[in-house]
Amino acid sequence: MSEALRTELTRVASRLGADGIEFVLERPRGAGHGDLATNLAMVLAQRERANPRHTAERVLQELQLAPDLVARTEIAGPGFINFWLAQDQLAAAHREILEAGAAYGRSVWGAGRKINIEFVSANPTGPLHVGHGRGAALGDAISSLLEWTGHAVTREFYINDAGVQIDRVAASLWARVRQEAGYPAEVPEGGYHGEYLRENARRVLAEQGPELAELPESEGLRRCRELALRIQREEQDRDLADFGVRFDVLSSEQAVYDGGKVERALGMLAERGLTYEAEGALWLRTTQFGDDRDRVLRKGDGSFTYLVPDIAYHIDKHERGFDQAIDVWGADHHGYIPRMKAVLAALGYPPDFFAVELVQLVRVVRGGDEVKMSKRSGEFVTLRDLVEEVGVDAARYFFLMRRGDSHLVFDVELAKKQTDENPVFYVQMAHARLSGIFRTAECEPAAISGSLDLAALPAPDDTELLKKLVLFPEEVEKAARQHDPHRITVYLHELATAVHGWYHRTRTVGEAPDVERARLLLARSARIVLANALTLLGISAPDRM
Repeated sequence: MSEALRTELTRVASRLGADGIEFVLERPRGAGHGDLATNLAMVLAQRERANPRHTAERVLQELQLAPDLVARTEIAGPGFINFWLAQDQLAAAHREILEAGAAYGRSVWGAGRKINIEFVSANPTGPLHVGHGRGAALGDAISSLLEWTGHAVTREFYINDAGVQIDRVAASLWARVRQEAGYPAEVPEGGYHGEYLRENARRVLAEQGPELAELPESEGLRRCRELALRIQREEQDRDLADFGVRFDVLSSEQAVYDGGKVERALGMLAERGLTYEAEGALWLRTTQFGDDRDRVLRKGDGSFTYLVPDIAYHIDKHERGFDQAIDVWGADHHGYIPRMKAVLAALGYPPDFFAVELVQLVRVVRGGDEVKMSKRSGEFVTLRDLVEEVGVDAARYFFLMRRGDSHLVFDVELAKKQTDENPVFYVQMAHARLSGIFRTAECEPAAISGSLDLAALPAPDDTELLKKLVLFPEEVEKAARQHDPHRITVYLHELATAVHGWYHRTRTVGEAPDVERARLLLARSARIVLANALTLLGISAPDRM
């Protein structure tokens, strides 16, 4: 609905000598300021050092708006231009909702672009914790947003199955196997101590037989390495599947080494003169591409730093034909971003090929007190424990209702409440109430079709609800462009507020026939948009609560 207006504003900006200038066109906070507002005049005035209100008048003089698009305009405040949409435009937008149904909100602006989104990628050393859950919800929702806007998306999980942490979990499991079999053994320093390792030890002894504990240490460690990886990966897959998260591709760090991709990556860097030997180590010239210092690739003892397989892995992503690789990382990896960007710039990749979305820590509280660990993990709150207590819908919504790079306090008691205080309950109840209208009317939503007669919607709440509905496609596109599903939870809460207000202050069933029919059409379209927005985030839209 706003695209035609945005296109015309872009044309005017170009005509006024500001081709390509960035401006905002969005819904104003106050209903009295119109349906859409732009800061174009203020941006132009700042550029020209002119009076913003005078510039706004110039913009309005240049605008060529069809009467069926905008009913009136107004210059407000320091130079905002407000627009009131024509009734015909709202009626046409409503028809689009009913015609598109479950596809309403989808677009094709990203068609032809292949995007790889790597997320979770937890070390296979223990259960998934709530931080992994937040990363899973964020990565999955970004994937859905990009799919909804026409991109070809591949969801990928990178298995960190090489390195010191795998040696430690193998040694920890071997110690627990020996203990469970009655032999003296100690978990090594830096090892893993959670109850899950005792469970795993009992499981492998039942599967492999007691003779497993009697193997020579080197063979026992080798077997425990394989078993630990298999068990933890199976558990991770199970927890993520139960959380509604799927992956198209699983990649292995060990396979990066075994497939010769590390040596090939080092060769590519050397060919470009980007590596050098110093102090017994191999260095990468990342300072040439914006890093604060050069980075070690191979240490003096011959071992590689963790940067090396990551470089090889991202080369592999580029060679698989992706236009962009989006990684969802924990916030503690923030300092790692510049060096990866520097490396990929050194390889000649486009600046926008590599993007990172950071996930901040989650603090779980119950009754005002922080919950620091579960017995099974011994260190942290597991994703499974949280989901079993609050449910998938609440967990996903709470993880997404703040930007990923902001800290999150997850209030378990709030997430379990069956009241309007609980944000996910509040949104889902809006969908359930709309469904209840159709039960009262004794008809199926799909049975109500045809054009919406705006003249039969006399209440201001009718119009405000309709205006909120037709903004959904634009919200999806903005959220996709910004990789920010949090925008959709904000929109959902605002839409639910409009639905609840409309439900309480107007009547549908039992009104005059033309009003009843118009409100049933409005209820059907609101139900579609709520369900689509919830589905996009991987959350259910119940008909009853």
